[in-house]
Amino acid sequence: MKFRSPVVLAAVLCVWAGQVAAEPCADPTNALGVSRIIEIDTSAGPLFGEISRFTREPAFLGPKEVVITIDDGPLPAYTRPILDALDKFCTKATFFSVGRMALAYPALIKEELARGHTVGTHTWSHPMNIGRLSLEKGIDQIERGHAAVTLAAGQPIAPFFRFPGLNDSDPLLAHLQSRGIGAFTVDVVSNDSYIASPDRLLSRVMQEVKNRNGGIMLFHDIKASTAKAMPAILKALKDGGYKVVHLKAKAGVAPIATIEAELTPVLAKAAASQNPSRDKAAANVTHQLQPFYAQIDMAVPETSVTPEITSLVPAARVRSGGERAAKALAEASEVQGTRLRRTGRANRALQSEDNGYGAKLKSKRLDRVKKVNAGSQDSPLFTFGQ
Repeated sequence: MKFRSPVVLAAVLCVWAGQVAAEPCADPTNALGVSRIIEIDTSAGPLFGEISRFTREPAFLGPKEVVITIDDGPLPAYTRPILDALDKFCTKATFFSVGRMALAYPALIKEELARGHTVGTHTWSHPMNIGRLSLEKGIDQIERGHAAVTLAAGQPIAPFFRFPGLNDSDPLLAHLQSRGIGAFTVDVVSNDSYIASPDRLLSRVMQEVKNRNGGIMLFHDIKASTAKAMPAILKALKDGGYKVVHLKAKAGVAPIATIEAELTPVLAKAAASQNPSRDKAAANVTHQLQPFYAQIDMAVPETSVTPEITSLVPAARVRSGGERAAKALAEASEVQGTRLRRTGRANRALQSEDNGYGAKLKSKRLDRVKKVNAGSQDSPLFTFGQ
C-alpha cells in the first residue's frame, strides 16, 4: 500500500495545525466545561483503557476525571442533539466514527470538528469481532475506516482507534503500532445499546462512574436513548463534581493512498446524493442508512478558564503478531495496487469506442468496473445489518 508523498504529508500536517476553533461558551459559569486537555503522542501505538486482555498504558485520569467518547456514528437524528447538549454544557468529546457512516454523512464529521471535538475511527463497517477476520481483512477494516473518515473530514483526524465490541487482538494492535495509531478501550460502559429508557440510562451511567470514580466513558450516537439522556448525564456529571478531560492528538497519520483513491468516488457519490438542489423526497429515499445494530493551531475549547494542556508520550511496547501484520499489509498492498491498475485500464478501454478490447470489456466487465468505482452495488453504501 502506498503512503502519501512527503510533500502531501507536510500539507496534511499543516492543515492539522490550523483546525477550526470552537465557538465561545454561552454560559461558562454553569458549564461542565473542560478541566484539562491531554495531547497524546500516538507514534508508539499505545493502548488506553481498562477493558482489554492485552498490555495497556497506565491510567492517565485522576480521581473524578472523565473522558466522553462516542462511537458508531454519525447519524443525524442522534448525533446533532448530542452535539447540541455538549455545546450547552461547553464540554468536548471524542467521536470514534465508522467509515461507511462518515462517507454517508460527511457534513456531520466536519461539524464535529468545527465544534471543537476530536474525531477518531471505528473500522470501515463495524465487524463485531474483527479478530476473527483474516489478518488482511482486519487491517483493511482499520485502514479503510481511517481513510474514509479522513476523506469525510476534509482534513486530518486524530490517529485514535477503537475496536468494535472492544474485541482487540495482538496482531491488529501490532499493526496499529506500526502505523502510529493509538487504540482506546473504555472504563465505563454505558450499555446504551441495550437500554431504551433515558432515565435508566442516566441511572446506570452515574452509578458506573461513581463506582470507578471517573474513567473513559462509552456512548453511541446511533441510539435515541443516548441523545435524549445526554443533557441529563452532563448535568449529573457537573452536579457530582466530575471533570471532563478532552483528548487531542499530537499529529495526524496520513491514510493509505490506494485505499483513499478507491474511496474518493464513494465520497463524491454520497455528496451528490445530498445535493440540496435535488428533490428532497428522492434524497430521503436514497439515504436510508441504517446502523449495524439498529434493532436493539489545536482547537482549544473557549470557556472562562483556559484548560491546562498536558502531554502524554507512551513508550513503544513489544506486541506479538507484528511480523504477521507486516506480511498481511504487504500482501494487501499488492492486491490494492493490482485492483487499481486493472480498474484504470478498464476505464481507459471503455472510453475508447474504436478499441476492440474496450468493446469486449463493455459487455463482460462493465458491472464490475462500476462496482469498484461506485463503492460496490452488491454491498450498498447506505445499508448495514446484513
